[in-house]
Amino acid sequence: MITNKVLKKQPEHKHAQGVQSWYEPALRTLEGLLEIRKANLRRINNDESKAAVMRSEFIEMLMTEHRISAWYAGEIIASLLRAERIMMFGRFIQIIEKEGEA
Repeated sequence: MITNKVLKKQPEHKHAQGVQSWYEPALRTLEGLLEIRKANLRRINNDESKAAVMRSEFIEMLMTEHRISAWYAGEIIASLLRAERIMMFGRFIQIIEKEGEA
């Protein structure tokens, strides 16, 4: 687990690289959560594009699956948002689908 003390010793670009290295694992976790939501929407014949995950649930899953702190999970989410890999509206999160992806 990474502590704040360790992070303060790292140069800023090293911290950013560390956070960015979590993009793919975090997005896989988010995709898994979204698949559950999409299945629920399919079951009730609703639009799958409305599927979203609550931020708190995503943080909890990152903490559980990847054994990282809530603070670091929040850093990862904020970085994903700045990189335009996810979209947040209120407390809900969706993955931004890139053109050419299925």
